[in-house]
Amino acid sequence: MNEEKRPLSPHLQVYRLPLTGIISITHRMTGVFLSLGVMLTVFMLVSISSGSLAYTELQNLLNNFLLQLLLWSFIYALFFHLCHGIRHLIWDAGFGFDKDTMDRYAEIELVASVLLTLSVYLLF
Repeated sequence: MNEEKRPLSPHLQVYRLPLTGIISITHRMTGVFLSLGVMLTVFMLVSISSGSLAYTELQNLLNNFLLQLLLWSFIYALFFHLCHGIRHLIWDAGFGFDKDTMDRYAEIELVASVLLTLSVYLLF
């Protein structure tokens, strides 16, 4: 028997994950990242309460470029998670379920989270 090879569904070379799907996955990833950020925050608070020497060592450690990038990624994740949570509140109210509105809200959410992160960066 000579059977024709058929692609699996969804065909990965044709299927394109919608923006709302990418946003949903990113929301879950930022939630996990925020949990790790809370542990870092607790570590920082313990360091502060341990005295000036521990606080100075923490400040020296946080001046590292990679840790700065990690901290700003945490701030972005916080704002992204906040913006997506607001979108869920809108959904809970029963609005915004048509495809065009969902895509527009996803774009607004991405722009708003970047703008909020940049505003915090400019303030500090």
